[in-house]
Amino acid sequence: MPIRVLPPELINQIAAGEVVERPASVVKELVENSLDAGARRLLVEIEGGGADLVRVTDDGSGISADEMPLAVASHATSKVSTSDDLAAIHTFGFRGEALASIASVSRFRMVSCRHGADAGAEIIVEGGALQGPRPASARPGTTIEVRTLFFNVPARRKFLKTDAAETARVTETLESIALAHPHVAFELRSNGRKLLDLAPTDEPAKRTLDVLGNELEPELLEFEERYPELGGLVVRGFAGRPGIARPTSRAIRIHLNGRPIMDRLVLHAVREAYRGLVDPARTPTVALILELDPREVDVNVHPAKCEVRFRSQQGIHSAVRKSIERALRAANLVPHFVPDAFKAMPAEPVAPRAPLFGSGLAQAPRDFAAAGSDFSAFAALAASTVEAKPAAHAPVDDTTALRAEFPYIQLLSGFVVTEDADGVVIVDQHALHERAMFAMFIERLGAGPLESQRLLVPIVLERSAREVEILAEIEPLLTRLGISARPFGPRSVAVEAVPTLLHSRNADAGAFVGDLLAKAVEHGSLLSLEAALHEVVDMMSCKAAVKAGDSLTAAEIRDLLRMRETIERSTSCPHGRPTSIRIARHELERRFGRS
Repeated sequence: MPIRVLPPELINQIAAGEVVERPASVVKELVENSLDAGARRLLVEIEGGGADLVRVTDDGSGISADEMPLAVASHATSKVSTSDDLAAIHTFGFRGEALASIASVSRFRMVSCRHGADAGAEIIVEGGALQGPRPASARPGTTIEVRTLFFNVPARRKFLKTDAAETARVTETLESIALAHPHVAFELRSNGRKLLDLAPTDEPAKRTLDVLGNELEPELLEFEERYPELGGLVVRGFAGRPGIARPTSRAIRIHLNGRPIMDRLVLHAVREAYRGLVDPARTPTVALILELDPREVDVNVHPAKCEVRFRSQQGIHSAVRKSIERALRAANLVPHFVPDAFKAMPAEPVAPRAPLFGSGLAQAPRDFAAAGSDFSAFAALAASTVEAKPAAHAPVDDTTALRAEFPYIQLLSGFVVTEDADGVVIVDQHALHERAMFAMFIERLGAGPLESQRLLVPIVLERSAREVEILAEIEPLLTRLGISARPFGPRSVAVEAVPTLLHSRNADAGAFVGDLLAKAVEHGSLLSLEAALHEVVDMMSCKAAVKAGDSLTAAEIRDLLRMRETIERSTSCPHGRPTSIRIARHELERRFGRS
């Protein structure tokens, strides 16, 4: 087949395949154009899930009649004029192909009027054929109608989902944009029925609750952090408590300079902030807004502009993770539980609670791993990491004295019931001890590289060429983990040494190193270290922790409850399961008629 130049209508249809995936894509492009035009009120109307009609009406600056044909021409735009403009993009659209692509696969109509103009104008485009412009009655602003999407590309139209599914996508798209623009009013109607009505507000918190649901207000933690050294980066938004994590990734909303994105680097940072607080199979609820100097980010790396490239990837990742972690660390994350019924339990005298031990995990001895799974030995090591109590409250072996410090009942050989200032707390002994072991292992790792055990016979792994190549990039990370590995051919890796902690537990070191290489390729070498460290520590802490069914002595329970007060993120085990739940005091009083 000879080489030839494609006709313009076919070029536009090919471009539409990149820009216009479904009706929600049309809504996104048209709404972003309205925002670039300075609109303060937006009405979006759809029919048939948007496949039959998408109409967007705004009160923006409008388009003059002589420029309307250019608006639907390929790569014609008012938003960039030189290559320097691409290095600091302040608008949502800039390529100039969106309207041309949409018009090439729909029956397209635009009506617009400049503010202060005597009359408006309209154009119609069907299958690439332009009609107009011609005079039309119009209010200041622009209205664009997109009818029978993909009417001339039936193969694309067949791949659309049901009307309900496409309507849900449109709603989600508009909500995502509205989150970052609280000063703009948004209304969505589907087949004449109002689905969304967001009034303008100067309070970002109100817009967030309007979108995510006002019932989530007590579950959302607001945060704002500034990083002048990273191009004036501002990280703000709302982090949901672990208890409202969702099963899908749509629970995370990310915006950069007002643009909704689903960037893998930022997503990874959000998930890392919740590591150990949320089950890996679930997704935390987060509304994240990033503000950054446009010169520090390239938004021109994806046709739909949903992915970006940061100049300082490691810095952005660290800033997002730390900002969310600080918000979570400052909150009381013990989940509340309201049982359907309560059974009266024998009353037991409760002595005043003594002051809690201070935190001192940084003083943990370097050989704590020798304690293994012996709880008594570990408890002695844990006790050595906390500050000495006043003599009047010195630990004693008397059970009554221990109960005075931490009133408790052990139930079902796996749970400890105690109290705190907010109510009754039920502790899962295995989950809490696993978290304590995790903290101790992390502390050990912070003191230096893990001890390494050389293997008599190297483990040879068959891996991809990219995974073999990345070995050199992540060598410092492997050294810190106590791993020695080298290329052993174009698609093989020889593992010659592994962490002593991993080897002593008879863990599958080959599988671990293979997973580490895969993560390094997926996330990039800069993001693999923390995930790799947690892989080791998760495994070790789970094996060393006491198990459900182990009967603990009074002294062991005391040490366990002290750990709950002294270790970070004690509300969940490293895998995200809760270590404790609380029955609030006011709920108990209400149920017993004392409120």
